[in-house]
Amino acid sequence: MAANGAPAGLTQGSGTKGGIGESTLRPDGVLKVTGEFAYASDMWHEDMLWGQILRSTVAHAEIVSVDTGEALATPGVYAVMTYDDLPTDVRHYGLEIRDTPVLAHGKVRHHGEPVAIVAADHPETARRAAAKIKVEYRELPLVTDEASATAPGAVLVHEHRTDHHSGHVPHPNIVHRQPIVRGDAAAAAARADVIVTGDYHFGMQDQAFLGPESGLAVPGEDGGVDLYIATQWLHSDLRQIAPVLGLPEDKVRMTLSGVGGAFGGREDLSMQIHACLLALRTGKPVKMVYNRFESFFGHVHRHPARLHYEHGATRDGRLTHVRCRIVLDGGAYASASPAVVGNAASLSVGPYVVDDVDIEALALYSNNPPCGAMRGFGAVQACFAYEAQMDKVAAGLGLDPVEFRRINAMEQGTLMPTGQPVDSPAPVAELLRRVKAMPMPPERQWESSEGADVRQLPGGLSNTTHGEGVVRGVGYAVGIKNVGFSEGFDDYSTARVRLEAVGGRPVVTVHTAMAEVGQGGVTVHAQIARTELGVTQVTIRPADTRVGSAGSTSASRQTYVTGGAIKHACELVRERVLELGRRRFGSYHPAWATAGLLLEGGKVVTDGGEVLADLVDVLEDEAVEVEEEWRHRPTQPFDPRTGQGDGHVQYSFAAHRAVVEVDTELGLVKVIELACAQDVGKALNPLSVVGQIQGGTVQGLGIAVMEEIVVDPVTAKVQNPSFTDYLLPTILDTPALPVDVLELADDHAPYGLRGVGEAPTLSSTPAVLAAIRDATGLALDRTPVRPEHLTGTAGSDRHPQDPPGGARNVTPSAPPGAPAKSRSARGT
Repeated sequence: MAANGAPAGLTQGSGTKGGIGESTLRPDGVLKVTGEFAYASDMWHEDMLWGQILRSTVAHAEIVSVDTGEALATPGVYAVMTYDDLPTDVRHYGLEIRDTPVLAHGKVRHHGEPVAIVAADHPETARRAAAKIKVEYRELPLVTDEASATAPGAVLVHEHRTDHHSGHVPHPNIVHRQPIVRGDAAAAAARADVIVTGDYHFGMQDQAFLGPESGLAVPGEDGGVDLYIATQWLHSDLRQIAPVLGLPEDKVRMTLSGVGGAFGGREDLSMQIHACLLALRTGKPVKMVYNRFESFFGHVHRHPARLHYEHGATRDGRLTHVRCRIVLDGGAYASASPAVVGNAASLSVGPYVVDDVDIEALALYSNNPPCGAMRGFGAVQACFAYEAQMDKVAAGLGLDPVEFRRINAMEQGTLMPTGQPVDSPAPVAELLRRVKAMPMPPERQWESSEGADVRQLPGGLSNTTHGEGVVRGVGYAVGIKNVGFSEGFDDYSTARVRLEAVGGRPVVTVHTAMAEVGQGGVTVHAQIARTELGVTQVTIRPADTRVGSAGSTSASRQTYVTGGAIKHACELVRERVLELGRRRFGSYHPAWATAGLLLEGGKVVTDGGEVLADLVDVLEDEAVEVEEEWRHRPTQPFDPRTGQGDGHVQYSFAAHRAVVEVDTELGLVKVIELACAQDVGKALNPLSVVGQIQGGTVQGLGIAVMEEIVVDPVTAKVQNPSFTDYLLPTILDTPALPVDVLELADDHAPYGLRGVGEAPTLSSTPAVLAAIRDATGLALDRTPVRPEHLTGTAGSDRHPQDPPGGARNVTPSAPPGAPAKSRSARGT
């Protein structure tokens, strides 16, 4: 600074590196790929105890007695707790409906429900002590499907419902029901030249995150507790935990720990309350980590679904109407089922122009495993069915399936079935054009001068074929997904942004409660701060509840909503910094009085690039800090009778082309390529955008051909709770994944961005199924497709969720006794 106080060394601004639009590297990337990143399961505290849960061995039973004496007498055990030991009268929790008991009381409603918790000085001691707890069950009749849930005199999963959905459902075993009626579907059907119906079954998918549920609860000197946890939504957890503990929310201090994936499975509570209860009971830190077996029981899954559709069309390829009925199995507790129903209903027609619709979607209570949030959130199941229907109608009309979709593709201004206009770009036809125009992978890639490369064939290194019986198929699909929370939910985020000079350099600190679950939010948030404040050095503070809520890391919303909050807070910081500069230096240059000043490269510059001051000189010893909430446009609840209403804030679109090769003799499938075209509005980090699209695509591939939690329809027990028997795509199953990114800005969103992460999960599954149908000529109305479905060896009397003969190795649970028989069990 010059002696007279004016800024010295004025030069032209050079901008700031690492802002939006660049593929900056993730700050946690190297640590994760080298194995040095600390996940929640790696946490350690001196003198900590280990927590363990005893879970029910039956799916529906009265709890006759619980004997904890032998467990309490085990050396090294510090505490054993059951429902009767809970400290307050608040003993249930839930995202929307508080129907989930902290520990089972009176009866259990699903296989693997928590009954008791143990704290001991060693994890093996805790496990053995839990196994010593004697629980006597008297088994009750099971509710496993719609027929048993709604039959006259059906057993009620929850006997005394008082939640706000209970007055709008036709039966207490229906969690929520959402009809959507627009136009006159019956009259439109009379005008149709082709009517196609179909019944579809979508299997139960697991989020299968690699980092198991884990957390560390540390009792505080003030009677509170500090909880370090892997979760998706810190403040939602806090809202549910504090009342059960009998503590005010400011005494339950939550900090996000390293999260090894989520995909919706961490939106509900797992061991959060249990760890805190044990820590407060023993006065010692308590760590809980699920093993993989327990993880399958410790979180919700994707809703399995039964879907019935009717589509009509005229000879020129125009859709006349859609009728559909979607039945989702929510399992024993509500979780996110009401919102999933809303999504499934409102998005059930797909990205098409249809004026006349009659839609019903509902979720059941049953004694099957609880189901809730998973990537795609109700839209995945619907997309599988409506895209199969679109192929059927196209075939009935003799039209190319892509051309038929193009004819009916929605565009900006189209009305959704809910009556809501799509008020931002909806490039459905363009995405289809782009994905179809991508180069096709070469035929018979396995052939070489040295013979067949079996790695490129169905069956791979198992060497089941050298090309005989292998047929290629190609399939297309496109989907629509909402972004952000819907139906009138107050969807907001909070950001605290601080700008100060540290060591002679301007530094920005960003603090939010956003859960980084692997999506790359911490990377984008730093990019936003660099762009808005022109500072290279940005520190992202760990997420905790010492700042306001950021909402859930779900619904493809965090870049939109928390990114919007950071952008807004940065704008307010910038204005305060400029006002500070005007006070200090305004007399030295007339440009300080203009409105077009920017912060770039650590300096204050004019819109023409002339530097007015270094930020360090403007700030001196003063820090500028702002904490602000930010909300997107409001939405509306859907009408409970007609489903009409502006329920969503934004829509995203993706299209896929799948190329598969099928060994028709053995029923083996090799996905050769899954090409995707997706509109992202604005790619804030292009590399991360492509990664999200490819990851969602592979997750859709999994449910198409291999992933399914198998539940015994007789016992309602999970049959395959392991990564040995629950099959996941590996790198050997992953095909080429070319991506074409379209950027058509949504003027209502920060930077014009559009949520990215979920849309590719929708259309990849039906594209793979369409390609397999193209190769085999088979109808294929369920996911996942198994070898016996392709070879015609599936038994006609087999329930769709029965263990598939020969498709995988399944270790069945021990069969329960007769319904009225009492017996003792020592836990899973």
